[in-house]
Amino acid sequence: MDLSNLKPAKGSVKNNAKRVGRGEGSGKGGTSTRGHKGAKSRSGYSKKIGFEGGQMPLQRRVPKFGFNNRNRKEYQGINLDTLQSLVDNGKINDTVDINVLIDQGLADKNDLVKILGRGELKAKLKVSVHKFTASAKEAIEAAGGEVATL
Repeated sequence: MDLSNLKPAKGSVKNNAKRVGRGEGSGKGGTSTRGHKGAKSRSGYSKKIGFEGGQMPLQRRVPKFGFNNRNRKEYQGINLDTLQSLVDNGKINDTVDINVLIDQGLADKNDLVKILGRGELKAKLKVSVHKFTASAKEAIEAAGGEVATL
């Protein structure tokens, strides 16, 4: 084997592309398979996303509605019955804070956490999170626990 008889590996090279614009004799000369005139026949043509040929585009035909408050704070809700089940399973003892909830997979490290009042809490817990509903606060204190807002 030498440089005069080197060939690429079988199947590695595919050249099925039409060679257009190489003169009339090729059968693909003249308009180079692009038809006659118009933007699509020119080089560098690209239509805008959502362009519908001059028809009013869908995103402009459909009415806008609603309101998104950019200052909204999203809280990860955790109910009292979830806390009680963790106590029953021996996963938490007496204090519940963000790190404990992250370890249990109930919240992510960037979440704001709010304790909600569904269910009933029998255990005496010291809970410190970002927010509490009034019923949750009442239930925790009724069980002899403490509430601390971060």
